[in-house]
Amino acid sequence: MLHDVAAAALAWAGAYLLRFNFELPPAFAIEAGQTLVWVVLSQGLIFWSLGLYRGVWRYASVNDLRRIVWAVILGTLAIPLMFWMARFDVVLPRSVLIIYPLLLLILMGGGRLTYRLWKEQTLFADIKWRGEPVLILGAGDAAVSLARELARNPSWRVVGFLDDDEDKSGTILNGVRVLGRLDELANTVQRLGVSQVIVAMPGVSHRERRRAIGLCGQAGVRVLTVPAFDDLLSGRVSISQLRAVELDDLLGRDPVRLDEAGLLEQLSGKIVLVTGAGGSIGSELCRQIARFSPRKLLLLDAGELALYSIGQEMSRKYPNLDAVYLAGDVRDAARLEQVFSEYRPVVVFHAAAYKHVPLMESENAWQAVRNNVYGTWCVAACAQRHCAEKFVLISTDKAVNPTNVMGATKRLAEMVCQGLQSFFHQQPCVGRDSSRLNTNSVGMNPDLQNQSVAECAAPSVKPQAGWMGTKFIVVRFGNVLGSTGSVIPKFREQIASGGPLTVTHPDITRYFMTIPEAAQLVMQAGYMGKGGEIFVLDMGEPVRIVDLARDMIRLSGLSEDEIKIEFIGLRPGEKLYEELLADDENTLPTPHRKLRIAQARPVSDDECKGLLSWVGESNVYADEAVRARLKQWIPEYAPAPTPR
Repeated sequence: MLHDVAAAALAWAGAYLLRFNFELPPAFAIEAGQTLVWVVLSQGLIFWSLGLYRGVWRYASVNDLRRIVWAVILGTLAIPLMFWMARFDVVLPRSVLIIYPLLLLILMGGGRLTYRLWKEQTLFADIKWRGEPVLILGAGDAAVSLARELARNPSWRVVGFLDDDEDKSGTILNGVRVLGRLDELANTVQRLGVSQVIVAMPGVSHRERRRAIGLCGQAGVRVLTVPAFDDLLSGRVSISQLRAVELDDLLGRDPVRLDEAGLLEQLSGKIVLVTGAGGSIGSELCRQIARFSPRKLLLLDAGELALYSIGQEMSRKYPNLDAVYLAGDVRDAARLEQVFSEYRPVVVFHAAAYKHVPLMESENAWQAVRNNVYGTWCVAACAQRHCAEKFVLISTDKAVNPTNVMGATKRLAEMVCQGLQSFFHQQPCVGRDSSRLNTNSVGMNPDLQNQSVAECAAPSVKPQAGWMGTKFIVVRFGNVLGSTGSVIPKFREQIASGGPLTVTHPDITRYFMTIPEAAQLVMQAGYMGKGGEIFVLDMGEPVRIVDLARDMIRLSGLSEDEIKIEFIGLRPGEKLYEELLADDENTLPTPHRKLRIAQARPVSDDECKGLLSWVGESNVYADEAVRARLKQWIPEYAPAPTPR
């Protein structure tokens, strides 16, 4: 306040001096002195009443400047009014009342700005020569904010921006010039001696970000990036939290737009069950579902460590979430019956499955059938008997024209859901007599000789009014980045051990999406599904695995001379490329641009009964016998030759 009072006094005296070109007549000098004390007092009262001293100068902003402008305007209007009302015998030059507020505004605003620049160590930023030179790609709000924060760090020196917007070329933003387009990166870093580049374009598409990172690779510079745009908006991170470029930045995709209102209606206040909750997709589903405040979240997993790990994370991140951690196998019908009887989940996401292709191909084929098909039947039938509203099966692109046991078993799991949905639509099971059913007969070894599939899953509890059977929905997608057992963690381990990176074939391709995107689209499909659909996710363009290996080597700061790539041949059951639709399937669009509906062949009652009778057997079958039976159920299944 002392600063502002002194500024008011200086501005009043300065206005008189400027009015008379610094040749102030004695009469006006006396008048200026007599009125000065009243000007200072009145102006000080106005400053205080408008709350100018509730802020902190170090964080002075446009809002503070707005309050200063109002205080100066009110003071300028109050001064002649005060003299007129008090009948002071003074003659105020009109030009003084014009010059005074301008001077006062400069002194008050300038003082605050100078203090802030000094505290932020940016007062002499233009003559800062220490620190490592860095170039920023992008010249938007995020880039300017980053440059402002880096200016306070003695370890960095921002030498320029590069941006494709022609209107920004040559402009100066926060004291730093926009030097040109992104395509000029290689010449610019060579000319300025820059070895580090920061990609500060969090709001652009992944295609543009991949292009920027690719230009950095061609220029041979180390590249950093800022957090994702969604993280910045949510306040979880700040723009200055730089990180190394990761694979998600190269292979990631544009954010998923969810029907937040619809998902809130489906999940908020509901009891939701996630099987395989400790896995990559299952755990991410739990994180995403927790955002919509379910009444209770049930996490079921057969792995003790996986269940413990997700439990610790959920307890830490969502302390107010009512979560129940359930150890159990999806093939254990008695355990499932206990869970459904006690908690009555309304929505079920079935993510539990064996997914590793080579591991399931040899020595474990029957276990893949039991877990992926029979386990799906146990959970789905239990959901139907206990009147769940929706059952969402997470499937895979490997179920299309399968060449391996894992893909074939996931196609059979799809058929189980199709069968349950089809039969319940034909014969609504509300009110069906289920007294002859019990946990053992339905779950452990279903007797399908005299019962239809619908009868085996008829409600064992009283359904709510209007309930016409559980809606069974299938969601099909490809590989997810960093999931358990995928190629990316394997490549990371191989790079850490010095290589080589083992790739099965030079031309092998796969679809990839991020784990959060996959989980969000599964939830979206679950909300949109009316029952019986097989949703196919938009996986974008397939990625060559050898290109993925090269990107990971480069992102690790190494070269292919240091880390070799070795081709080892296709593994049992592997395809060169994956498909999302079978040959005899068509797709229909949906309101969501990343979801389409596959029109798969129908499943007959007899076909489904025979399938369930087989998978429910307690016998153990050899791999070749399993493959032979799979071929009977899935004509398009063409098992790849097993290497000797």
